[in-house]
Amino acid sequence: MTTSPLDTQTKDGPARAAGRPGIALAVIAACQLMVVLDATIVNIALPHIQDALSFSTTDLSWVLSAYTLTFGGLLLLGGRAGDILGRRRVFLAGILLFTFASLLGGFAQEPWQLLVARALQGVGGAIASPTSLALITTTFLEGPERNRAFGVFAAVSAGGGAIGLLAGGMLTEWLDWRWVLFVNVPIGLLIAFLTPRYIAESERHPGRFDIAGAATSTLGMAALVYGFIRASEEGWKDGLTIGSFISAVVLLVAFVLVEQRAKEPITPLRMFADRNRSGTYVIMLSLAAAMFGMFFFIVLWVQDVLGYSPIQSGLAFLPVTVAIAVGAGLAQRFLPSVGPKPFMVAGSAITAAGLFWQMFITSDSGYADGVLGPMLLFGFGMGLNFVTLTLTAVSGVAQHEAGAASGLLNATQQVGGSLGLSILVTVFGTASREEGARQGQAFFAAATPEQKAEFAKTGQLPAPWAHEVLTSGIASAFMAAAVMALIALVTAVLMIRVRKSDLEALSGRAEAAGPVA
Repeated sequence: MTTSPLDTQTKDGPARAAGRPGIALAVIAACQLMVVLDATIVNIALPHIQDALSFSTTDLSWVLSAYTLTFGGLLLLGGRAGDILGRRRVFLAGILLFTFASLLGGFAQEPWQLLVARALQGVGGAIASPTSLALITTTFLEGPERNRAFGVFAAVSAGGGAIGLLAGGMLTEWLDWRWVLFVNVPIGLLIAFLTPRYIAESERHPGRFDIAGAATSTLGMAALVYGFIRASEEGWKDGLTIGSFISAVVLLVAFVLVEQRAKEPITPLRMFADRNRSGTYVIMLSLAAAMFGMFFFIVLWVQDVLGYSPIQSGLAFLPVTVAIAVGAGLAQRFLPSVGPKPFMVAGSAITAAGLFWQMFITSDSGYADGVLGPMLLFGFGMGLNFVTLTLTAVSGVAQHEAGAASGLLNATQQVGGSLGLSILVTVFGTASREEGARQGQAFFAAATPEQKAEFAKTGQLPAPWAHEVLTSGIASAFMAAAVMALIALVTAVLMIRVRKSDLEALSGRAEAAGPVA
């Protein structure tokens, strides 16, 4: 095992940085913050990215999906790579790839260039993120020291989204949207510089890479997402739409067959044999699908309809993070006495209620009734679910497989978000096209000659007609999101059977599983 002069050996074998564990933890936490933050920091800049690179609203969703698909699809492979090749080595490689991709994205001049960079960011994040969690067990002694490190890691994972919203607003407004990507470069280079100096290399474990499983699952989900987004623009009878869905089916069936035969599968299918765990994955997938859509569409609405600046948009979303924190705190406090199922049922129901409320948004809605009220309900419901889902995902799992079970939950969250967003974008595209035809007729009946001349130049309806089109599409998308939350609710009611008596075993595996990012 390779160690630096700063490293010592614990009685159990792993090395730890002697004398400077605080710096080691700061490096690991900074990596996790950068990866988690990047899922939201770009959200606030989406309207500016759309204008600068001429994205359509439906294609704009790829700026998020390109990242989350590769991140979620390769997350388990990244964790396996750290075990086989050495965690510090893989961690460093992931950081450097993420940093390089951020630099490429910041310089993008065409939509495809930004999407390629975002996909590469997802690959780098998938390599670095699971390894950073595993490095805590390598770097810190078991007991209070390691528990504190896990606490810092969990706090960064939970708070990264809120920090990303504020940072994205400030960077976009004060500098330029490109800085939501450029900001990762100095941070990534500093992490890469400090890693070999303060973090020890882990012992390698023999194993195999399930490249076929990772490739078929990621490409299959990408084809499925592309099919939905293509259908929103070209219709369900389009040749590429049909071909994408056929490719998705073939690839995903191949994925299942590969995993059944693989000696060391990236996704152990036996994880789905337990009804509680399967139900947990369905709930997470459904709620993540709704959550990604909520952030995507409301960012567009508050900036395009309410006229909020990027900083105002970031501040407008802070209440949802507070609501999530309150819900998560209540769940953690009362989980031992109530049990997990009531929190899953109540959380899913409250989330669905918030999304149903959001369906009634109009172009005349204000922040309080159009965004804040529904968002607080949504966030509180999600908070009730997060801690509960994480613990239930590792129930009944052997200690050495707890990491794989929670990693699969994290991957489900990312991939579910991408798939759900593509479905909501399809609903949005269909509804906004229909509303666009109606508003076009209203525009030509009421517009001034100057407005008609401007329309002839740009092909874009001006406000207030454009606001009506956008809002109608968003309201329809939230109807579909509410249905997704109802699927989570029905799943919680019918599938989850975890009892309060199981909680002692669940709590014992919480540290091994680690927090879900």
